[in-house]
Amino acid sequence: MSDLPRLNVAVLMGGWSSERPVSLTSGEGVAGALEARGHTVTRIDMGRDVALRLAEAAPDVVFNALHGTPGEDGTVQGMMDLMGLTYTHSGLATSVIAIDKELTKQALVPHGIPMPGGRVVKTAELYSHDPLPRPYVLKPVNEGSSVGVAIVTAEGNYGNPISPDARGPWQEFDELLAEPFIRGRELTTAVLGDQALMVTELKPKTGFYDFDAKYTDGLTEHVCPAEIPDDIAQACKDIALRAHKLLGCKGTSRSDFRWDDERGVEGLFLLEVNTQPGMTPLSLVPEQARHLGMDYPDLVEAILAEAIKDAAAAKTRKGAG
Repeated sequence: MSDLPRLNVAVLMGGWSSERPVSLTSGEGVAGALEARGHTVTRIDMGRDVALRLAEAAPDVVFNALHGTPGEDGTVQGMMDLMGLTYTHSGLATSVIAIDKELTKQALVPHGIPMPGGRVVKTAELYSHDPLPRPYVLKPVNEGSSVGVAIVTAEGNYGNPISPDARGPWQEFDELLAEPFIRGRELTTAVLGDQALMVTELKPKTGFYDFDAKYTDGLTEHVCPAEIPDDIAQACKDIALRAHKLLGCKGTSRSDFRWDDERGVEGLFLLEVNTQPGMTPLSLVPEQARHLGMDYPDLVEAILAEAIKDAAAAKTRKGAG
């Protein structure tokens, strides 16, 4: 149990991104947990009138349970900053950088964070030649939850070169990030406040860990804690915490990795940092927190407490300035 007073909390969820259904599930879970702890909750399914709805609710703090754009890319954060609202998770600048995979690399790689190489390519380029040797991965530059990811292999069914008629992210996005495919295992580490929690290995039953595998019960096995060598687990936690701090993340984040288990620590690569991790029953942050003895309502309140603490510290800094 936390020491939080009873609060008036607006839970921001839904929106119009491809991750809307997941956000609604996250938001409903958060709202129910807060009500169970005695807080007053206003559920806001974000529409174009979101500023008016937030002003009417006049919350002590906003729990941002949005996923994808515009709730995770700095847009909503900037609006709430202008309104003088206290809100959970990362702020404007961090959100802008972290949702853009190329900007994230530019922020982290110079500090020694291992990330895959690759480059941003125009979609039209794919129809004439491969941007990298096969196998390689194509993904949108600024979407989360493995939305629109394609693995292009030598014997793949996308064509060679890729056919415009083949189903894939090239049909939806003008630009894509091309990265070398890293064989091996899918690992993820959550950070809460200033602590890396633990490492989970994700084992999709079929294919790879795409959007459906993440959010459909039974499609992915979560091995928590991951059955990996101690040095790999420690490296995941160290990198996740460093990335969280370098990007300026607040509250909670989740770092996703690929690990080539034939190469030891040298085979570990950070893929991305998610500043608005899911809070659904299948989500990884609640699962890791639960393994460490923190139940779901405790986790939700811990994220709220972090936001309130950060807002108070920021106010003190402004006063001192």
